[in-house]
Amino acid sequence: MTMAPDSFPRRHARSQRFTLGAPRSFTVAPDGSRVVFVRSRSGTDRAGVLWVLDLADGSERVAADPRALLGGADEDLPPEERARRERSREGGAGIVGYATDTAVELASFALSGRLFTAELRAGTARQLPTAGPVVDPRPAPDGRHVAYVARGALRVVGAEGADDRALAEPESEGVSYGLAEFIAAEEMARSRGFWWSPESDRLLVARVDDTPVRRWWISDPARPERDPQHVPYPAAGTANAEVRLLVIGLDGARTEVVWDRARYPYLARVHWSAAGAPLLLVQARDQRSQLYLAVDPDTGATRMVHADEDPIWLDLFPGVPCWTPSGQLVRIADEGGARVLAVGERPLTGPQLHLRAVLDVSDDDVLVSASAGAEATAAEIGEVHVYRVNELGWERVSQEPGVHTAVRSGDVTVLVSAALDRPGALVRVARDGKQVATVPSYAEDPGLSPRITLTLGGARQIPCAVLMPRDYAGDTALPVLLDPYGGPHGQRVVAAHNAHLTSQWFADQGFAVVVADGRGTPGRSPAWEKAIRDQVAAVVLEDQIDALQALAADFPLDLDRVAVRGWSFGGYLAGLAVLRRPDVFHAAVVGAPVTDVRLYDTHYQERYLGHPDEQPEVYRRNSMIDDEGLVDAAEPHRPMLIVHGMVDDNVVVAHSLRLSSALLAAGRPHEVLPLSGVTHMTPQEQVAENLLLLQVDFLRRALDLG
Repeated sequence: MTMAPDSFPRRHARSQRFTLGAPRSFTVAPDGSRVVFVRSRSGTDRAGVLWVLDLADGSERVAADPRALLGGADEDLPPEERARRERSREGGAGIVGYATDTAVELASFALSGRLFTAELRAGTARQLPTAGPVVDPRPAPDGRHVAYVARGALRVVGAEGADDRALAEPESEGVSYGLAEFIAAEEMARSRGFWWSPESDRLLVARVDDTPVRRWWISDPARPERDPQHVPYPAAGTANAEVRLLVIGLDGARTEVVWDRARYPYLARVHWSAAGAPLLLVQARDQRSQLYLAVDPDTGATRMVHADEDPIWLDLFPGVPCWTPSGQLVRIADEGGARVLAVGERPLTGPQLHLRAVLDVSDDDVLVSASAGAEATAAEIGEVHVYRVNELGWERVSQEPGVHTAVRSGDVTVLVSAALDRPGALVRVARDGKQVATVPSYAEDPGLSPRITLTLGGARQIPCAVLMPRDYAGDTALPVLLDPYGGPHGQRVVAAHNAHLTSQWFADQGFAVVVADGRGTPGRSPAWEKAIRDQVAAVVLEDQIDALQALAADFPLDLDRVAVRGWSFGGYLAGLAVLRRPDVFHAAVVGAPVTDVRLYDTHYQERYLGHPDEQPEVYRRNSMIDDEGLVDAAEPHRPMLIVHGMVDDNVVVAHSLRLSSALLAAGRPHEVLPLSGVTHMTPQEQVAENLLLLQVDFLRRALDLG
């Protein structure tokens, strides 16, 4: 099974899916003079380097090189930083993130638990003497101090390295200041736990007490000499961490922010800018109601700015809530069956755009990313564009077909564009709409291009991608491999080249590969996403089958040889497919699946299935297994390869072990592939490479392909 050094699985693994060497994490200086970003030095180098692009002459220079700063030593990450990277699915090394002051003159970042700053105009970087290990350092807006977290304490140090001191220290075991709790980082996309005031004299700081949260033990049986991790994991129906918010001054003054935490326990968003008072978004546990609160930082009192309610659930979106420079509330809302941008109390968009994120807000407009949503034509499948929106209407900034996003400050915009017909992403910098520079990528060329058709399948017009072998002559029906994610937050049918590389490699092994984004997946409409409420398993499986059968009328699909593979939600879907519909599916690769939905976390699972104490039968019918064994498993038995990382702290390995036990008790043959030392990600080069090869070997055996 050894592959050539230049094989796709080897290069795919070594390049971390061809992401290494690509520029990312852009920041534009407000004076329009420079753009800061992270990029490693080659397509196989994991170490991110901090760069500055000078827009006056288009030159690039290194602002901070982790290897030089560490003297060539290997990184030694503190546990808190490892956890942050796992929550964000960050597989890189070196400088993977940074923060700047308002003027984008000073950047700060952590390496091996040590605090470094870089003077972005001068191009010099240095370590500051601080307590450690350092996590999430962030300069004050005026650049005179840097705040950071060390051992659960929020600390601050002068930008020159003087007067390092604690502003808040944990009073007991289980308490931390300045860090996002598990549920916020994993499910709310809130990775931060502190926010500077615009005046740089105080901070909003989250105090997290995870004492009420049930503890789980995560161990790697392949390393018995190591102690297991004792982690707080808020499984569905159990207690969450208690989260409070404090205003803490540089002088040590402390004021607690007050809101109805019993009714709205989830602190989902925090925004503090010069445009208005600190702004919070807090959610009820059932996620059917939420409040936008303005904070008086002097007293800690809050006032309601807006309230949302939804009979199914309320989603969270990047970039909102925030204020316009004139002090109006900016939010994304589901109104009239559409996902719209609202400024003040007025929606500025309608059903023509399905809002994804707010990218920037200025005096003149709001920059957003959006898709065509429910009104998308076949020609627009999988596209995401950047738009300028104001009271007069909207204008599309990105022109070519593809997937686009942007970063903007003042009159300078960085547009990042992926397309189906070229690898990677093109990064262009424009001033007042005119291109002034590009940022080159050092990412490796994948060496293959998808032979792909994007189409709409079935009566519900499900977005689909169909990939055929590049050498296919079109004269025979092909065995089929469904390659979905198929669930919330995971759009797979996108108009971008690199998103389909692994699917194309599987196609080249002799399969017709089908990727379908059924109900529950993002990018279409609120109703499309929310159709899975209380019936996740039935709906997502039905749409995969409908898409498959509809596509068989137009593509050479051999419906007598159909396999499915997936990871995480995709693994859950693959397991459901062969257990509940073995008449359609003949084999499955089930990767890191949630098998008993009661074992997954509160914010995610209760959004879709309610509280397990109130709806136990809903939880039962959406699980693959329960306390009595397999749920709704049908005949005949189909081959399953179950794959799981042994130290996964998100979808714990208990899911797969319990599935295997239930299959064994039911007399169902299956295979289990445990991945020692692997989490929910598989960044290790040899593991990632061989995992692809082992899946192909299993599928060939299971479908009797020789």
